[in-house]
Amino acid sequence: MIFCDTSYLVRIYLEDTGWAEVRDLCAADDVAAAAHAEVEIAAALHRAYRESSISAEHFADLLAQYEEDCAEGAYAWQSISADTYLSVRRGFGLVPKDCFLRAADALHLACARDHGFKTVYSNDKNLLAAARHFGVRGRNVIGKK
Repeated sequence: MIFCDTSYLVRIYLEDTGWAEVRDLCAADDVAAAAHAEVEIAAALHRAYRESSISAEHFADLLAQYEEDCAEGAYAWQSISADTYLSVRRGFGLVPKDCFLRAADALHLACARDHGFKTVYSNDKNLLAAARHFGVRGRNVIGKK
């Protein structure tokens, strides 16, 4: 099983840069993600609609597909416990001053580590740069073919 952040999972639905590599990666293994990614994906799809990257009809179709995938158990949503929140708070103390890291990305990293994953797949340069501070390896397969 592999652990992906939202920047990867949304590429299953949107043809953003690297979508083919991400779809190949995710098709080859079971996919886990932090529980908050479940709503981040819907938000990312809505953003594409809001920014007119996709039509209203396409947005509705993507949301329907995403709902179907969730109902069929396509993703193993990893819970975020009180201990994970504590480790995120403490983890920010280990992140250097010049490393920009959003709270949601720190949750991905801590959640992956707390659930025993050694690698987090992402296209987010800030998450990838901070991964080692949370005891996991950041990996990006986009552009590696």
